[in-house]
Amino acid sequence: MNIMHLKYAVEVAKTGSITRAAENLFMGQPNLSKAIRELEENLGVTLFKRTSKGIVPTEKGEEFLVYAKRILVQIDELESIYNSHPSEKQSFSISIPRGSYMAYGFTNFVKRLDRDKEIEIYYKETNSVEAISNIVQSNYNLAIIRFRDVFEQYFTRLLREKELRAELLWQFRYIAVMSKDNPLAKKPVLTCADFADCIEILHSDNTVPTLPTVEAKRMENIENSNKKIYVFERGSQMELLSNIPESFMWVSPIPQKILDRYGLVQRSVSDADYNYKDMIVYGRSYRLSELDHMYLEELRDVISGLEHLDVE
Repeated sequence: MNIMHLKYAVEVAKTGSITRAAENLFMGQPNLSKAIRELEENLGVTLFKRTSKGIVPTEKGEEFLVYAKRILVQIDELESIYNSHPSEKQSFSISIPRGSYMAYGFTNFVKRLDRDKEIEIYYKETNSVEAISNIVQSNYNLAIIRFRDVFEQYFTRLLREKELRAELLWQFRYIAVMSKDNPLAKKPVLTCADFADCIEILHSDNTVPTLPTVEAKRMENIENSNKKIYVFERGSQMELLSNIPESFMWVSPIPQKILDRYGLVQRSVSDADYNYKDMIVYGRSYRLSELDHMYLEELRDVISGLEHLDVE
């Protein structure tokens, strides 16, 4: 077994096809098939199986791929450390919740990049479990996960099992965001019961896969309204909130410039017990890059401004 065998296996898992993997690796399909067989014989396990959806890893294959990806990442890190001619490429990758304050910080971060150098940025908005998976599979270097306090034990255990580092970024309480034209926008004090006739906009990811979706939602207390619209990205949610006056959404605090752009207001709700944490996550062997620190600096700057924001 050698480094190329690891790269072959990772590419086959990525594409789900020997043919496509061979094309991406610029080698013949028979040679790739032979290399995978040799690797399996060397290890004494079957790494892949054929299904109606293509070639997928076996249980042992999944385990092997976790180690293979870690080794390949470490090799890349070694090469970057000792390369006498380091790349001028500005590379950055992160998976995050669909939080407006994070997107705002990301825009400020991009403004600081050197336009005279190559830029390669991967910025994915997703749920916390997939964000962790992206780190484990070495697709992304950095992640921010979000969970409610009732799920902290679950995520603490998951991060420990995956051998990941986690640092607290922000602890906050969810607030309600809505159009300035929403009848509730000017009400002096809001309670959860006030939203019974409103349309709730929310993301439908089941962030705790060990629990049924219904149970996870129950623990999240997402029962303010029986009128719900599920979306998967912030663009649609902003358009809906802006143009459907009776809509609302539970969110982390949003920078005022974004609220003004879409004609929105954010309000605290007196009896809403939505306590959340945003955590920075990365591999134990991963060293934060200069760009990682730059993004987190911008993010903390945004958070600092929001912590002093007076939300009615």
